[in-house]
Amino acid sequence: MKDLIKYLACALVDHPEQVEVTEVEGEQTSVIELKVAKEDLGKVIGKQGRTARAMRTLLSAASAKLDKRAVLEIIE
Repeated sequence: MKDLIKYLACALVDHPEQVEVTEVEGEQTSVIELKVAKEDLGKVIGKQGRTARAMRTLLSAASAKLDKRAVLEIIE
């Protein structure tokens, strides 16, 4: 899951070296935190949150395949 989000975020931003992805695992749910450079934040979120919503959809589809639940948090 962590690698999927890192791959997607690095493809979107201008400064891929500043992309940080951390995963906090619980019993049922994993929280994946995405941190990017301040100037790249808009690219990751997208117009009206469409890009972020698409990333969350892909994450939930991939996590459902593993019988888990994952949540994406974009940190400023």
